[in-house]
Amino acid sequence: QVQLVESGGGLVQAGGSLRLSCTVSGRTIRTYVMGWFRRAPVKEREFVAAISWSANSTFYADSVKGRFTISRDNAKNLVYLQMNSLKPEDTALYYCAVRRAVVLTTTALSYKFWGQGTQVTVSS
Repeated sequence: QVQLVESGGGLVQAGGSLRLSCTVSGRTIRTYVMGWFRRAPVKEREFVAAISWSANSTFYADSVKGRFTISRDNAKNLVYLQMNSLKPEDTALYYCAVRRAVVLTTTALSYKFWGQGTQVTVSS
């Protein structure tokens, strides 16, 4: 059974930074696409970022492009999301997810395993 645990969330002022981590256990993530999604109150879950198994390819939502960076450490089964220049509209529950394929996608249904999420709150 694959388990994902997110950490690193918290309360930060607008303009600040946070680094989210996702620890995966139960299976190596070496050949899988990893993604980050978020869900704000009364909103749909939305794609944030994805990274290929080799980290050669990344993709970002327009809303976070230039501010967020996704990275991974396959040896440690870890995925990160560095978030800079945070805005109040970034406030959400952030999830990491595993896609058991090599092609990047922004579609949540394409991701097989999910964590419970870590809360990020950005104050104005």
